[in-house]
Amino acid sequence: MIFKNIVENFAVNYAHNSIQRSLYNEFNIDILTTTYTKTPKKDKKYMLYAHVPFCHTFCPYCSFHKYHYEQELAKVYFENLREEMRQVKEAGFDFDSLYVGGGTTLINEPELEKTLKLAKELFSIDEISAESDPNHISPESLARFDGLIDRLSVGVQSFDDETLKRVGRYEKFGSAKEIKRKLELALGKIPVISLDLIFNLPNQTKEQLINDINTAKSISPQQITFYPLMKSELTRENIARSLGVSNVDNEREFYEIIVSEFAKGGYKQSNAWAFSNEKSADLRDEYVGSNLEYLGVGSGAFSFLNGELVINAFNLLEYGKRIKNRQSPVIAKCGFNKKERLKYTFLTRLFDGGVDIKRYNDENNTNINKVLFMELSLLKLINAVYEENGIIKPTFFGKYICIVLMRDFYAGMDKVRAIFKDDAKIKRSKVLRIMSENTEQKYEPNIIQPRAAM
Repeated sequence: MIFKNIVENFAVNYAHNSIQRSLYNEFNIDILTTTYTKTPKKDKKYMLYAHVPFCHTFCPYCSFHKYHYEQELAKVYFENLREEMRQVKEAGFDFDSLYVGGGTTLINEPELEKTLKLAKELFSIDEISAESDPNHISPESLARFDGLIDRLSVGVQSFDDETLKRVGRYEKFGSAKEIKRKLELALGKIPVISLDLIFNLPNQTKEQLINDINTAKSISPQQITFYPLMKSELTRENIARSLGVSNVDNEREFYEIIVSEFAKGGYKQSNAWAFSNEKSADLRDEYVGSNLEYLGVGSGAFSFLNGELVINAFNLLEYGKRIKNRQSPVIAKCGFNKKERLKYTFLTRLFDGGVDIKRYNDENNTNINKVLFMELSLLKLINAVYEENGIIKPTFFGKYICIVLMRDFYAGMDKVRAIFKDDAKIKRSKVLRIMSENTEQKYEPNIIQPRAAM
C-alpha cells in the first residue's frame, strides 16, 4: 500500500509538471501584425463558441474574460456578436452545435434570444448549450428559450451558506435553501439542467462536500459536475482573500468521496468530473472533449483551428471597431507542434471516457502506439489506463490523472488571458460612446506585448 501511494504520488506530480512544461514551452503567443482570416477546411466538423463577457459581480475563483454589466453596453456588444456570426457564415463555416459561455450568458435575455435565433437561421445548429447563474433560471426567464437552449449549466459552486457568504454569492443569489428551490422550479423548463459545483476549496470539510453531493442529488438534475478548484496567478490572491489559505490539499481524497457517493446509484459517471442521471442520455460536460476543432466569436473568444489557438481581441473597443469595419477580430495566435497536439487530443478523449485507437489513428493520420509509446507505457505501468476492445480506458486513478491534467490545462489558459488582461480594462462610458459611433479613425487599439513570463 505504501509503495502504491508513492507510485501514485510520483505519477500525479509527473503529470502536473509535464503539462506545466508543455504549457510554458508551447504558449508562445504571436501578436499579429498581419490579418488572420478564419477559414474552414473541407469535410471538417466544427463547433461554434460564443462568449458573453458580462457579470454583475465577480467571483474570486473565476478568471474568465468579463466586464461589469451595463445594459446599453451589452446591447451594442450583442449586435457586434451577431455581425461576427454573419461574417463567419460568409467565410463558409457551418456548425451543428453552439456553446455559449461567459460571463453570465443569460444576463440580457432579449439580446441572447435574438443571437440564438440568428445562429439557428445561419447554421445547421441542432444543439445549443449555455451557462447561467441561479438568478437567471426562473420559469418565466427560461420560457423564452424553449426550443432554443437544449442544455443549461447552472453555476451553483456550493450549497454551504458560510462558503457562499465568503465568496460573495449569498447576497447575490440567496441562501443554499433558496438556490435549491430555484433549481427545483427550473427543472423541466430546459431539456437538460446541469449543476456545477467546486470541490477542494480552502478549509472545505468532508461534511460540507457530502452535503453538496447529497443536496445536488436530491434536486435530481440531468447532470451534476464537480470541478476541482483551479488556482492561477489571476485568481490565487482573490481566493486567499475570500476563502483563506489551507496547507492541506484534499483534492485526491475529495475526488474519491465524490466518485464513491455517486457510485451508490442514481447517477453514472460520464466523464472525469461529470455525472449524468441514469434516466438521461449519456451526457458530455466539456465541449473540448467532443469538439477538438471549434471557432470562437466574441470579445476574448478562443478558437482552436488547424492545430492553432486563435485569439479574438479582448478590448471591447478594438473588437467592436474590427467587426464594424469588417476586419478580422483575431489579434494573436499560438501554434503547437504535432506531438503536443496529439497529446492534447489524447488527453481530451481519455477525459471524455476513452480513446478509440482506430478512430484516433484515422483522425490524426498517426499510430498512437508509436508516437505516444512512452506516455502509454507509463500510464499502463501505474495502472492508470487499460485497453478493452480497441479502446484505451481510464481506471479510477486514470480519471484522477485526467482531473489533474485538465485542471492544469485550464489554469494554463490563464497565462494567455494574463497577456491581454490589462489592455481589456477600459472605462465603460468610453466603451459605450465609441462602440455606439462609427469608430473609424476615432480609436487606435493599443499595441499589446507579451509579458516576459510568457
